[in-house]
Amino acid sequence: MRVLWLCNIIPPVIARELNREVSNKEGWISGMVEAVLADREENGLELSMAFPMEDAPFPVGEKIASIACYGFREDIKNPEKYEESLEQSLQKIVYHVKPDIVHCFGTEYPHTLAMCRIFLQKERLLVGLQGLCSLLAEAYCADLPGKVADSVTFRDWLKKDSIRQQQEKFRIRGRQEREIVSLAGNITGRTGWDRQQTRKWNPDARYFHMNETMRKEFYGHVWQEKECIPHSVFLSQGDYPLKGLHYMLLALPAILERYPDTRVYVAGNSLVAHKTWKDRLKISAYGKYLLKLLKENSLEDKVIFLGKLNAGEMRDRYLKSHLFVCPSSLENSPNSLGEAMLLGMPCVCAGVGGIPSLFEDGKDGIVYEGFSGTDENIREDEQLGRRLETVAGRLAGAVMQMWARPERMGEYCRNARRHAEKTHDRSENYRRLLEIYRILIS
Repeated sequence: MRVLWLCNIIPPVIARELNREVSNKEGWISGMVEAVLADREENGLELSMAFPMEDAPFPVGEKIASIACYGFREDIKNPEKYEESLEQSLQKIVYHVKPDIVHCFGTEYPHTLAMCRIFLQKERLLVGLQGLCSLLAEAYCADLPGKVADSVTFRDWLKKDSIRQQQEKFRIRGRQEREIVSLAGNITGRTGWDRQQTRKWNPDARYFHMNETMRKEFYGHVWQEKECIPHSVFLSQGDYPLKGLHYMLLALPAILERYPDTRVYVAGNSLVAHKTWKDRLKISAYGKYLLKLLKENSLEDKVIFLGKLNAGEMRDRYLKSHLFVCPSSLENSPNSLGEAMLLGMPCVCAGVGGIPSLFEDGKDGIVYEGFSGTDENIREDEQLGRRLETVAGRLAGAVMQMWARPERMGEYCRNARRHAEKTHDRSENYRRLLEIYRILIS
């Protein structure tokens, strides 16, 4: 069975062989690649991969780590731009591979739309859902006051990348995404939310439930309270409004009143660097707002930005932390939550999007009511500010509730780990992948 995977990144196993930077995004692809390669003598899969590269593609079909690889040019820094040349590039790859099945991982990039347009055997075309851009666009500003969402710094003007422009880019990608779903004969998803939404866009597509396999670094390790930093909070990212770091900063003063030693650690680049004139020139409107919250509430020494972390560093930070928080305004199935649950650590999450399908309130941890959706009647900053403070207050309450009951917290941790071990069971997820492929060619 010849299967062509269309990926959004160069998979880590390939990037290492090419001496390229290994992306920390979409780490679950690594887990699935490892499973397929380990069983290649039994599974009958002849796996090929196609992925975007900014520079010239390497020779067509070059074998790397036993996988036939195909690079194609795409402006991955501007995923809202669709280039018809992608169709020609992918047509050549499909002609060379002659796949029985094409499996597209994600709907967020133009290459998936190009593949859906050129691959005519829709019954053999499988599209895997990750985020849903069209809906993420509506939640993008995450209750930010209008004057913040509308502001533009020098950096934003120069890069044409203000908060509103970022939101519009998501809307454009969302329109492409809806066409992808409308063209797909088969869809994989993981949550009741993504199934409900995509059924509206294409009721004729076959939907297959398929969970994700996490990166290997997150299996076999268990969080221990005695080994963590007391009252330390970990956020896996916070570099754009959708991820909700501002909710956490607004919740922090109330948490500090009860737990003065609280510290918040945020993975990813710091948006608030401002010590040099170059830093100040490069700050975004969202970074400027976060910096304002830090200064107004004397939080600058309470929030630590960790920079980019690889899988092992991420795992170690989870294990050092007293709590994982997911304050996003909208998510489908955040891998960060899956990783935290798999490690068996305490988790607090906003109950948005697909999270309730993965994380049970009162059993796996605590879910609080987060972003409630856009409301055309709410236009004044004062109204938005009240709503923002309300959500932040719920988040603060959930954090303090978690730490106030250590015995219950331990129960949450055990339940979350058991739940995640089922959801992210490598063998079961690999079996399901093969099952879906066999259904498609039967």
